[in-house]
Amino acid sequence: MSEQPILVTGATGKSGRRVAGRLRAAGLPVRAASRNAEHAFDWTDRGTWDAALDGVRAVYIVQLDGTKLVRPFVERAVRHGVRRIVLASGRGIDDPHYAKDSGGVLEGLVDSEAAVRESGLEWTITRPGWFAQNFSEGFFADAVRAGELRLPAGDGAASFVDAEDIAAVVTAALTEARHAGEIYELSGPRAVAVAEAAATISRATGRDIRYVPLSVEEYVAELAGQGLPLAEARAFADVVEPLREGRDAYVSDGVQRALGRPPRTFARFAEATAAAGGWPS
Repeated sequence: MSEQPILVTGATGKSGRRVAGRLRAAGLPVRAASRNAEHAFDWTDRGTWDAALDGVRAVYIVQLDGTKLVRPFVERAVRHGVRRIVLASGRGIDDPHYAKDSGGVLEGLVDSEAAVRESGLEWTITRPGWFAQNFSEGFFADAVRAGELRLPAGDGAASFVDAEDIAAVVTAALTEARHAGEIYELSGPRAVAVAEAAATISRATGRDIRYVPLSVEEYVAELAGQGLPLAEARAFADVVEPLREGRDAYVSDGVQRALGRPPRTFARFAEATAAAGGWPS
């Protein structure tokens, strides 16, 4: 079994590439799969699924939002003899008031979790909150580059989780049997407001990063003025709503339970990213 590869879907994404790197560093065989990775895999092209699953022992599933493709993929994984699955899900999935679901994501996440639990395989589910890396390589990176975080986040805060912690939990779940049947809600050690996040990034980078709170209407109008379709602009505003309302401010114990240590702080994330030259400039 140790010679069988571990399949990592979404292998070029924030968590996937870190998981693949950790597995390789441990000397384990990895099949890194995505549309642009070394192993071609496309959620919307089922013709790529069998080659990805052939001969693998465990799978990290990073699903395609707004779809119900995980269930048929898991069924195919069972036929291929896969033994263990780790699913990347989402925090707040069991709270119907967590966020407006204008993108139709929630229904797919719920079905994916059910499919994994019903598979008969060893399974683990991770539910990370807001990634700290959204500031360095994701949702907020362009704003950090511009030096101004213009968001409808008010005074809201989130317990931002470092993607390195997510990857560490996923790697443990892929390689250790003791995580079977666990649902890990993942967060940082405390809630951080956007203004504090901007100040922390400023100290780490030596640059002035300002937070400018906007109303939802101002934010949507700015995005539309930049050429984004109005429906997409509103969807982006909906994504920020849980942050504005403080619904992701609570701290979870998933990192501690899975790894036996506390999660990294936002300040540690900012400093490590600066040391690695990872801040957008």
